[in-house]
Amino acid sequence: MKFMVYKKQFRIIGKALLVRAPAKLNLGLLIAGKRPDGFHEIETIMAKINWFDEILIQPGTKPGIELLCKGPHWAPAGQENLVYKACKSLLDSGVSHPSRGCGKSANLKITLTKNIPAGTGLGSASSDAAATLMGVNRLLRLSVSPQKLKKIAAQLGSDVAFFLDGPLALCTGKGEKIRKLRENFSFSALVILPDISVSTKKVYENYRHNHDLYKRLHSQIIGLLKKNRVDLVPEMCVNMLQISCFGLYKEVAELKTKIESTIGKCLCLSGSGSAMFCIIKRGDEQTARQYQAKIRENFGCKSVIVKNNKW
Repeated sequence: MKFMVYKKQFRIIGKALLVRAPAKLNLGLLIAGKRPDGFHEIETIMAKINWFDEILIQPGTKPGIELLCKGPHWAPAGQENLVYKACKSLLDSGVSHPSRGCGKSANLKITLTKNIPAGTGLGSASSDAAATLMGVNRLLRLSVSPQKLKKIAAQLGSDVAFFLDGPLALCTGKGEKIRKLRENFSFSALVILPDISVSTKKVYENYRHNHDLYKRLHSQIIGLLKKNRVDLVPEMCVNMLQISCFGLYKEVAELKTKIESTIGKCLCLSGSGSAMFCIIKRGDEQTARQYQAKIRENFGCKSVIVKNNKW
């Protein structure tokens, strides 16, 4: 597979707007402990990559919001999809359409092309929601402020706010507190995609906190960020959800060990899994292709070669 090429986020197609929703990698993920509200306090460096779902937003012919899902990977259709929820939340927020008045009266047809598999820790559902918020806001000329979009995003999911900005950020709280990182960290990565859908909810429920480990890793990562060396964070290959994920999904742990032995590289878990990745030196396409071939031949496992996204 070739390196994925650069694409702009927005593209006007007649009266429709195509919005690309990038996946992300967690370059490092720490758990600081459990919050009083039952959620976990996290510290994670997230980076967008140039692998996209696509969302086509156009005027609808039916009342309300019509959502269609297509593409190589499954996504829930209808009101349970975050794309639908994002659109409805925005239109219900009291915004006004320049020519129609209240946004609630807008009729929209949204087509989601699902290229990124769910349950992989790549954040595609959250990215889809953020892309929908931005796309509907732009297509209908609602002029909703970035601050208000972030408030709506935080209500939809912990990672959604990150995808409104970026492309590289330190995310804390439940993931909704975003500190954009200005470092120019350009990278390529090989992302391995086990055919296993991981439940984020189950991984967090199964997590057992190690406060001493957190303190040590937190100190190391903050030290690197102070030196503007975010590039060294993925070399630590730190994800405190890994033990919990591997305890629930032993086949992912076994695959990780076998692939690492085969290609001689350490793999990092992204999010709660199941996707794993390793950073590749920029321009070393030949090595990435060799890794891909070995993984495909030995394990029948899919993988993609990506770069950091620029927006």
